Amino acid sequence: MERLTMLVTPDGRWVFPNSEEFLSLLGDDAPDYDAVSFAVKNLGYIKFQIIQKSIIEIELHPRNVQLPALLAAQQQLLQVGIKLFRVRYFDMAWHSEISSSAESTVARLSELCTPVFTPATHERFIVEPQNFGGLFNDEENLLRPLAQKWRVTFAHFDPSFISLTVRQQLLPLTAIVGVKPPNNEPVFRFIGDGHSWVGTRYRVNGIGEKVENLPDKDYGGWVAEFYRSVATSGQPRYDVITAAMQYEDEAGKPRRVVRYERLLLPWKTPSDEIFVSSCAIPLDKELAASFQSRDPDNSVIRYFARSS
Repeated sequence: MERLTMLVTPDGRWVFPNSEEFLSLLGDDAPDYDAVSFAVKNLGYIKFQIIQKSIIEIELHPRNVQLPALLAAQQQLLQVGIKLFRVRYFDMAWHSEISSSAESTVARLSELCTPVFTPATHERFIVEPQNFGGLFNDEENLLRPLAQKWRVTFAHFDPSFISLTVRQQLLPLTAIVGVKPPNNEPVFRFIGDGHSWVGTRYRVNGIGEKVENLPDKDYGGWVAEFYRSVATSGQPRYDVITAAMQYEDEAGKPRRVVRYERLLLPWKTPSDEIFVSSCAIPLDKELAASFQSRDPDNSVIRYFARSS
């Protein structure tokens, strides 16, 4: 099989595998290992292959890729005149995607290489990132069919998503948020009736409202950043959340600690608005009542410190 293989260095230069220039950059003139795979996975190189003049295969570890390397690979993609592309990227494990559009492939590479959003620490909210790829192997997880749908539809939203959440018994704790450029302000498009903490009035009147304007301002500002990050990066998030939620309809607006799995998926729509779906599965029942977040002794962090 005819293959032309090149590497893009972190600073955007093109080199041949196993050439003197590449080995010099690697700092090892006689490697006894797969030097190309090592450079791609650990050093931020991009592997660029043209196979039988009919398909381009790009291999990268997005979290290590620098902007000059990304731009060089994207520019070459747009110039070669080939119409079939395969992207292999590493994120806990190797993943593979196929596209028939150079423009879509360029956009996807930008999404993959967008820096990972690191949530701000907050005494009321703890985030434990999970392996999104692991969902596809967890046949018992109710979130798995949603992740599968997102992948097979290439993240294009359609109304059958709602039907799927109904079948999976996830609709009550589903929310859909729209994020539209240039402001990228997350706005509610759907709020499931299982979000009892937000209050009946907001569940009815909150559609079209900014997420950051939730009655619980701390939570609104915190969660809005997740929606914004997922929408702009095009990357899903799978987390376990421990949060002290404020119950708006109850006397005194008490706070109770809840723990849940949360899957955020970014969806393309016919317009330039991106939908981000949020589906949650409760893991524990209420852990504490009358939670006072302003008291350091009653923060989520302190709660778990005492429980450990």
